[in-house]
Amino acid sequence: MIDHTGISVADFDKAKSFYDGAFAPLGASLLMMVPAEHTGGVKVGGYGRERPVFWLHEAAAGPGRHYAFTARSRSEVDAFYDAALSADGNNIEAVCHVST
Repeated sequence: MIDHTGISVADFDKAKSFYDGAFAPLGASLLMMVPAEHTGGVKVGGYGRERPVFWLHEAAAGPGRHYAFTARSRSEVDAFYDAALSADGNNIEAVCHVST
């Protein structure tokens, strides 16, 4: 049910160095850096084996963690979004990796 997760880090380069070493024995590596033009210049990178599942997000302060749940369709994503916003303002998401 959990699709991916992530944490906020104050020093992205230091955290990247740590996770590069820690994940290597597990066969995981940094697979993606989100382009700066999509993040407002904030460093965001995803680790995994086949696809990014653990994300680092450079931030001085904030919620500190992020969870995304797997949806079976785009309409489930939309319904989840509407229900979550009406109930709470937490940073959670549902994603669908099936192309339409």
